[in-house]
Amino acid sequence: MWEVLALRYARHERTAQSNFMMPVADAHDAMPMDYFVWLLRGPEGRLVLVDTGFSEETAAKRGRTILRPVGDCLRDVGVDPAAIQDVVVTHLHYDHAGNLDLFPNARLHIQDNEVSFATGRHMCSHCLRHPFEVEDVVRLVRAVYAERVVFHDGEAEVAPGVTLHGVGGHSGGLQMVRIVTARGPLVIAGDASHYYANMARENPFPIVFDLGAMVQGWRRARALAGGDESLVIPGHDPLVRSRFPAEPGNAEATRLDLPPYS
Repeated sequence: MWEVLALRYARHERTAQSNFMMPVADAHDAMPMDYFVWLLRGPEGRLVLVDTGFSEETAAKRGRTILRPVGDCLRDVGVDPAAIQDVVVTHLHYDHAGNLDLFPNARLHIQDNEVSFATGRHMCSHCLRHPFEVEDVVRLVRAVYAERVVFHDGEAEVAPGVTLHGVGGHSGGLQMVRIVTARGPLVIAGDASHYYANMARENPFPIVFDLGAMVQGWRRARALAGGDESLVIPGHDPLVRSRFPAEPGNAEATRLDLPPYS
């Protein structure tokens, strides 16, 4: 059984109209975006990190507010970034694949399709490359040459009880993570659904590479969670922090393996 912590490191104020592809009645209501990395704590001290966030330099460039740097978020829960053995990169967008240099001893797990997407012909189009930071992609390529990257094609196991599931949609090679926890099979959907409402309303977040794959990804997430939508965790929803208990003494760390509030 694994413990799962959502660590919030940044925030961006925005309205609902920015978070849906199709028109919504509450378009002008506040609907801020939280930014997380997810720490998995397993048997015998095994540590897996899902995504690596973005740096203060990227935050300034893109007008985002860092609440606490990712390295400090990890140290606040007693984890030295250098002790992380495995990092799952759900996809290479700037808010999920920055800070790779914080984890010099980790194996990086990524889908074949995502690296092909982020280094191929589609990056010649501004509208598709805008969510990527070229230096993040270059760091990943350097890690490939250092033999630190583990490539996956579809489904794979990172550790007993932690599996990867390629779905695409939001990016060319997006992957979700399924974790065995005490309360059931938890699915970190990541940007397969930015908010609970994207799935619930079947109204996608507007940054999307393959709309059909995104819709199928919602169905895949529900299936991986055994049909229990409370076990599907979206990538950026502030509601995550109000639905689940905080780690004692740390308001920015939320325990997803514990039962949600009623």
